[in-house]
Amino acid sequence: MSGHSKWATIKHKKGALDAKRGKIFTRLIKEITMAAKSGGGDVEGNPRLRTAVAAAKAENMPADNIKRAIQRGTGELEGVNYEEITFEGYGPGGVALLVEVTTDNRNRTVSEIRHAFTKGGGNMGEAGSVSWMFQKKGSIVVSKAKSKEDDLMNIVLEQGGEDLNDDGENWEITTPPNAFDAVLEAVKKSGAEVAHSEVGMIPQTYVKLEGAAANQMIRLLETLEDADDVQNVYSNFDVDQKQLEEVAG
Repeated sequence: MSGHSKWATIKHKKGALDAKRGKIFTRLIKEITMAAKSGGGDVEGNPRLRTAVAAAKAENMPADNIKRAIQRGTGELEGVNYEEITFEGYGPGGVALLVEVTTDNRNRTVSEIRHAFTKGGGNMGEAGSVSWMFQKKGSIVVSKAKSKEDDLMNIVLEQGGEDLNDDGENWEITTPPNAFDAVLEAVKKSGAEVAHSEVGMIPQTYVKLEGAAANQMIRLLETLEDADDVQNVYSNFDVDQKQLEEVAG
């Protein structure tokens, strides 16, 4: 399990995301709008939109907000003309980073992301410089407290999942994107506690960081995530759970 996934799980557990609910809503609205724009407004027939709407409902976003975001995406309502861009680069210790943004001002966003990389001890790379290290997959992180390995493995096998990995306090299930919904639903029905779930870019290999380099990487991750136009940040760093929790604290 990558440092990115561990970090997201820790933030969720500590309630750190609650303090940024307004920003979360903004990001979710952008994602719903772009999903509807690219694949239509039918939630059941558009997997990306279905995932985005489910994430919005999990954050208790009002139904009217979701409806308006879909209508802006399909053109039924006027809205901002957004553009999706993925930036690639390197963080401390040679860690690979993918930064997905949705913006209405490319020049402003390029400047902000470049500044964040430089300030955080990293540097931006050319298109294709690190994306080859990642594959799009579903990731479902499950607490061991209310789940059994055999039960989860059966779900993985029966619902078209890919793998089940032991990561200390948690299990991590990986799935092909098209099996994510079925596996997640089955995991929830089993009574397991889902700590974090997403369809995103999963690294094929990891870079272990310790000490100052790990702290610097986490700060860079925070800076990038706090940028207004950033939707997702993916990386291939790994770090001990204890150090992550210390930094989060």
